[in-house]
Amino acid sequence: MTETSSAMVLNLVMKDLSGFTKKQVTAVLDLLQEGNTVPFIARYRKEATDSLDEVQIREIEERHAYITQLEKRKTDVLASIEEQGKLTPELEKDIKQATIMQRVEDLYRPYKQKRRTKATIAKEQGLEPLADWLLTFPSGDVMNEAENYVNEEAGITSAEEALAGAHEIIAEGISDNPTYREWIREYVAQNGSIVSQVKHAEADEKSVYEMYYDYTQTIKTLVSHRILAMNRGEKEGILSVSLDVDIDRIHGYLFKQEIPQHAESATVAYVEAAIIDAYKRFIGPAIERDIRNELTEKAEEQAIAVFGDNLGNLLLQAPLKDQTILGFDPAYRSGCKLAVIDATGKNLGVRVIYPHTSAKDDKQSRAEKEFIKMIETYNVDTVAIGNGTASRESEVFVAEALKKVSKQVAYVIVNEAGASVYSASDEARREFPDLQVEERSAISIARRLQDPLAELVKIDPQSIGVGQYQHDVSQKKLTEQLDFVIETAVNRVGVNLNTASAALLKHISGLTKTTAENIVLYREEHGKFTNRAQLKKVKRLGPKAFEQAVGFLRIPDGKEPFDNTGIHPETYKEAEQILALTSMTKDDLGTRDLESCLTLLDENKALSETGLGKETYQDILKALVAPGRDMRDDMPAPLLRTDVMSMEDLTEGMALEGTVRNVVDFGAFVDIGVKQDGLVHISKLKKGFVKHPSDVVAVGDIVNVWIESVDIKKGRIALTMVEAQEKTD
Repeated sequence: MTETSSAMVLNLVMKDLSGFTKKQVTAVLDLLQEGNTVPFIARYRKEATDSLDEVQIREIEERHAYITQLEKRKTDVLASIEEQGKLTPELEKDIKQATIMQRVEDLYRPYKQKRRTKATIAKEQGLEPLADWLLTFPSGDVMNEAENYVNEEAGITSAEEALAGAHEIIAEGISDNPTYREWIREYVAQNGSIVSQVKHAEADEKSVYEMYYDYTQTIKTLVSHRILAMNRGEKEGILSVSLDVDIDRIHGYLFKQEIPQHAESATVAYVEAAIIDAYKRFIGPAIERDIRNELTEKAEEQAIAVFGDNLGNLLLQAPLKDQTILGFDPAYRSGCKLAVIDATGKNLGVRVIYPHTSAKDDKQSRAEKEFIKMIETYNVDTVAIGNGTASRESEVFVAEALKKVSKQVAYVIVNEAGASVYSASDEARREFPDLQVEERSAISIARRLQDPLAELVKIDPQSIGVGQYQHDVSQKKLTEQLDFVIETAVNRVGVNLNTASAALLKHISGLTKTTAENIVLYREEHGKFTNRAQLKKVKRLGPKAFEQAVGFLRIPDGKEPFDNTGIHPETYKEAEQILALTSMTKDDLGTRDLESCLTLLDENKALSETGLGKETYQDILKALVAPGRDMRDDMPAPLLRTDVMSMEDLTEGMALEGTVRNVVDFGAFVDIGVKQDGLVHISKLKKGFVKHPSDVVAVGDIVNVWIESVDIKKGRIALTMVEAQEKTD
């Protein structure tokens, strides 16, 4: 890209982005061009970007990519039209001023290479002059004029055939007019409705789409999850979906544009017929496709954003540190698989028990003894129960058995979505080659409670099941968003270089799957890393990758105390200067004395002597005060339970504490300790207007709720947080 075109793209990006300065946008684009990653820029180049976060940096990156693509398309379109000798100054100006791809395509449509249409054939037959004549609305006899174009050699055997060909030319010309398309598209979007009708009710066995059997909603008020629901119902053949709009109003607009106000010629009827046909065959279906695609795209963006937010909050749930955890993978006849992990996630032992056999037998009577023995043998602190098949019965079993254990042991219901996918994966087989799939699943359930981030990154995020309609959206866009969310979460937290799996390491800034695996291989061959500099010896991990990754990798108890902080090696010297200004040493990291000294430090003097920017200086101070700090420690801790409830125990008005499991456009699902999650509708999240549930709650939040209603037959629980707020305000 030339310097001039780069400047033009930058100006267009600036025009589209509000809230960013030119300095910020330029800095981000320059840093990305140099091969820096989004997490690295967000964490270690704050002075350059004025502390933009990962989401803001990505917004600039994506907008720049779109504008660059748009400008390239404009160049290609202009070249194509000019090659045809049809580029006018006005058209060139319109194309250059277009700000969206749709506008460029509309302007290009009349000049685009088309397949042979009826209009194309009519032009080849020499009928274009007849079409032009009709559009002048002359007073002459139409049939007599059309007779002049009868040409059997060209395939025109009558005046009627000539007029039919002229009709096609006029209709196609009207349909190709970019101004008409733009007006109609906007009119339909603002005034049209989407209509859904039942097509095959018998295919909807559970009446999932019943509300859409006879449903009408204005396009401009249609919410995202309804769009995706109708799309899915249509795809499954249950619904038929279409747009409804005042066609007469559109015809009237086109008549006004094409037909002079006082035209009285007999040709008016012919032109009107061509206009009506143009809309019916060409413009209407195309506009409907455009608008439905646009609705779907916006709905997908919303669904993907919700999924991303939920996944991010799920990954950043507080870990249950320094505990021995028993993972409990429920099942009926095949038995419940148990696995105990120590505080580092190491598997201590596995076992299968049969508490849910159909008849009272030895297996069932032994199950409780074996479970209690495992708790006491390994000194288990907490039990993590998977929420899959037989989860409810397993919870009852665990709650009763724990009452007979000498020490206080709590349990947590853990979302096991995707655990079976991981357990059957190559990675799980490499990690636990001697275990069965179900036994690996029990370990995964325990680890999800112990360190959600480290365990969940091993699983395809689309299998985790937070969000809505994730299988109905663009899988490419969804994957890109989820990868970004995972990358952001992993780098914000940082990882232990000596314990992190390759699955976790590959999400670190600058690392790839190959370099992550090479780090693990190096660790296996040479033992633990004792300092960050050893990373330079890892195969295929070059200087740029080292620069991008090293600050996010921690080494507790290493030779260099700074290696257990977020301080980048490029500023170790400056960090030492700061310590020297306080007369403290690296041995004092994390102490109250150092914190007190740093509080009293003259910031201007420190900035002057170190040459650091203010943002980096403040980040270094935070790292010196809390080396090895885990940001997740500030998140809500898992809700531990010691007793079990059922839906039958719930009564209207009952106050409970629960964990938010999923956030969707219409509300939030909350685990309140019974088999079925309850729904807090968006209108019940707080008093007053709520734009989106994610503005009030997030996955992993511990919330106070009140029971509104319970439908045991349908397995539905309606909750409210309004009364709970009033009680606590």
